Amino acid sequence: MGNVPERLEKSPYRWVMLALLWLLYVSFGLVFRSMAPLVTPMLKDLQMTYGEMGFVLGSWQLTYLVFAILAGIMMDKWGVRNALFLGISIIGLSAGLRYFVCGFTTLLLVTALFGVGGPLISTGCPKVTAQWFMGKERGLAVGIYMTAPSIGGILALTATNSLVMPLAGYSWRLTFVYYAVFTFIIAFLWRLFARDAPNGETGEKAGVVEVFSKLIKIPNVRIILSGGLLSFAVLHGYTNWLPKILEVSGMSPSSAGFASALPLLAEIPSILVLPSLIPVRFRGRAIGLLALLAASSMLLLSNAIGASLFVGLILLGVSGFAMAPLLIISLMEIPEVGPRYMGSAGGIFFCISDFGGFIGPSIMGAFADWSGTFLPGTLFQSMLCLLIFIITFRLKPSLPPGMQT
Repeated sequence: MGNVPERLEKSPYRWVMLALLWLLYVSFGLVFRSMAPLVTPMLKDLQMTYGEMGFVLGSWQLTYLVFAILAGIMMDKWGVRNALFLGISIIGLSAGLRYFVCGFTTLLLVTALFGVGGPLISTGCPKVTAQWFMGKERGLAVGIYMTAPSIGGILALTATNSLVMPLAGYSWRLTFVYYAVFTFIIAFLWRLFARDAPNGETGEKAGVVEVFSKLIKIPNVRIILSGGLLSFAVLHGYTNWLPKILEVSGMSPSSAGFASALPLLAEIPSILVLPSLIPVRFRGRAIGLLALLAASSMLLLSNAIGASLFVGLILLGVSGFAMAPLLIISLMEIPEVGPRYMGSAGGIFFCISDFGGFIGPSIMGAFADWSGTFLPGTLFQSMLCLLIFIITFRLKPSLPPGMQT
């Protein structure tokens, strides 16, 4: 922890930085989730199949694979202030350009652009947290900023069809423009108030390949990376299609949007409480059990009505969304990673995880085209949860140097 000066640890400005990070991640979640409630009119207007839309929904994760590796390098070269400003600006551009799409190819390109800016945000947030916070405050900061994508997603799912679409004259194109304007306002606030940590850089000097070669030899790192791959495939694969799944079950687009927001709402207390509540020695087992609960929730939602639908949605949020922050904190706490290598390690984690985020929605869409129903895709996602349960039970507690056995 000696890399962070005492004066920085006690700087009250760390809370301003955390608030700004939170706003950046709200915009991230808003743009990320904004397409899901608009799938129905977009499929009709652009004459696309479920398989094509599934590929588009996962396309930004594919772009992410390349740029997640570059994100850590860019932050080391430009500083987190400049790099995160670039990232959020690209996300806003991705949203705004959706106004001009005319079919599968153009929609694919502008959606994939999100994956250029996204890794700068998701990789930069833990790096900034490692720079400005220490000790227990670091875990609290991670929990706080990781509620932000949920808040952004809730706004997108609940407000898109009930508020923004009517204001936009029921134009899904203009709706994306509104979200782009909101994102550019947040980018301006970040540029105006954000600071690089003064004399408190904890960034790594080694190259990403060198860091990866070193870290991949650690069993816990391999387990965490595998868990990230599978958990992102489940979460992105299922939740991107959740509004459409609920519409097919008989809900209106507006009602489906509100219902799809329930898991994100349930996620917030889960990711705030569980990382600090679960002892380190039980973290791997906790992730595995959460995966089983997520599988149970998806199976319940496949044929749920009334109260069981509500229970399934809440259970999905409490269980599924808590896996990623637990995996990230587990990675940060590995002694060989720590603040020094968290930039590159985070980039590697999100690179591999978002490959899962790419294949998840694509496979769900392909199964829906093949079978005419979302049930086969749901069963596939449940099997992935079972794999998470199996591998994360092998996650061993990370002990400080000198105490490892």
